[in-house]
Amino acid sequence: MASTRAFAAGLALVAAAAGLAWWLGLREPSGADVGTLPAGASSAMPGMAGSNGGNAAPRRPMEDSFFAARRSASPGQATDPLLMHGLRDTLEALLMEAQDGEVTDPAMLKARLAALAGKHFPADLVPRALALAGRYVDYRVALGQLRTPKDATTDPGALREALEARHKVRQQFFDGDEYDALFAREADLDRYTLARLEIARNTALTPEQRAKALRDAEAELPADRRAERSAATAHLDAAAQTAAFNAQNTDDPTRHATRAAQYGEAAAQAMAQLDREERHWQQRLDQYSQARAAQGEGAALEQLRHQLFSSEEQQRVDAALALRRTQAGS
Repeated sequence: MASTRAFAAGLALVAAAAGLAWWLGLREPSGADVGTLPAGASSAMPGMAGSNGGNAAPRRPMEDSFFAARRSASPGQATDPLLMHGLRDTLEALLMEAQDGEVTDPAMLKARLAALAGKHFPADLVPRALALAGRYVDYRVALGQLRTPKDATTDPGALREALEARHKVRQQFFDGDEYDALFAREADLDRYTLARLEIARNTALTPEQRAKALRDAEAELPADRRAERSAATAHLDAAAQTAAFNAQNTDDPTRHATRAAQYGEAAAQAMAQLDREERHWQQRLDQYSQARAAQGEGAALEQLRHQLFSSEEQQRVDAALALRRTQAGS
């Protein structure tokens, strides 16, 4: 069925997009054109009976544009026990369990949600959560029908159109408070990603102007988003620094002093421990590789493998040695 294929496409595209670097990739599939909703996918606007547990109070609509100035969350959203941070992760966990690795038909998926919702939401929230989860399934179906531009991670214009198209799909299924709970944190980072891409592609900027523009773009992030960005990228910076230390054969005291000044004493000690573990791992790989080169495969080599490596490490040995060969040949 068309809806089944669209939902499966949405799952595949979400998985592929999630594999891209956080600051360079889209968090979900996006495209420039919004296709027609497949048969069986609800196009009813949120705020109707069932989406808010029968409460007739009007719901705050979403902004018309992804790039519109974001309004503050409504007082009701701030106290709504369903629309809390982490809601999207909970819905994804619920859908993953309902899918059970096989089910991609939206109708069958929705039928499974009712039996599982109580494991993910308190009993008093289950009716509303199920209504929201059903619309979330329909949203994923519609998302799978979007055309994903191949250059959205390199072309600012394509990325801008993709983000706007995705926003229009979200408008069909969620109100403003639901959007804030599901997507607002990600949207802040998506806008920042676009700003960085536009700055990087602007050849008219001098290095000083580009640096200032990047600082200004980061300053526009909410304080908690800036903290999240720092946490998400700190390990990449630390890994790059360690690679540079290794390439330069930097001694341990220098490594520790540099890391302590940059990350703090506790982090410097933890990274020093990782250095020691990595060196020990490489030394054992050396010993095993030399023994295999000298005596070939056999019972003695297998015994040495068990002596040198834990059962978990043994699963990594062949891949680690293959990587060594690849790096040596490059």
